[in-house]
Amino acid sequence: MDTDVGPDPPLTPGARRILEVASELFYWRGIHAVGVDTIAAESGVTKRTLYDRFGSKDALVAAYLAARDRRWREQVLARLDAAGPDPVARALAPFDVLPAWLAPRSRGCSFVNAFAELSDPDHPGRRLVVAEKTWLRDLFRTVLLDAGIGDPDILAGQLLSLHEGAVVSHAIVGDTSAAAIARSAAEILLDRAVAGSSARDEPGPPAR
Repeated sequence: MDTDVGPDPPLTPGARRILEVASELFYWRGIHAVGVDTIAAESGVTKRTLYDRFGSKDALVAAYLAARDRRWREQVLARLDAAGPDPVARALAPFDVLPAWLAPRSRGCSFVNAFAELSDPDHPGRRLVVAEKTWLRDLFRTVLLDAGIGDPDILAGQLLSLHEGAVVSHAIVGDTSAAAIARSAAEILLDRAVAGSSARDEPGPPAR
């Protein structure tokens, strides 16, 4: 699993302003609802400057998603490092990051929202969305595999489903306890898996 989020790409102050404005507009209003005219006007630049810095709206969408991906991975990996060697704590790291990540965001997951709007599988933004969700699933799997837990693929899928379900529930149903509920369910699954692995590793009775 690739955990390297990489540094932020170098941007001029003007390009950074464009990206910041576009990110807010794309998230709160939707990608298709926001045109380059609006982004340029609210950034205080011309359309030509926008195209000079990013090349196209598709590239700007990809830059918006890539920036969010980097911030998300950095927070998860920092929490993972802080969790130490305990496999349950490490696997719960993405859940522990969720409450603060979701608090200011009433429209849910920017990646899920973008996936719904970007139907072209070759769109650079859509590829980033798929990569982000795949990365999280693989992160769960790697932690479980390192802990010697059986059936890591199945449990990784269960954890991903709980995690993503919490994001959707928080945004659509308005359930602010969704992240905590999902974490509690994930912890039960992980405790059982760890206990099952420990039981399998215990030596059996001596042969007679």
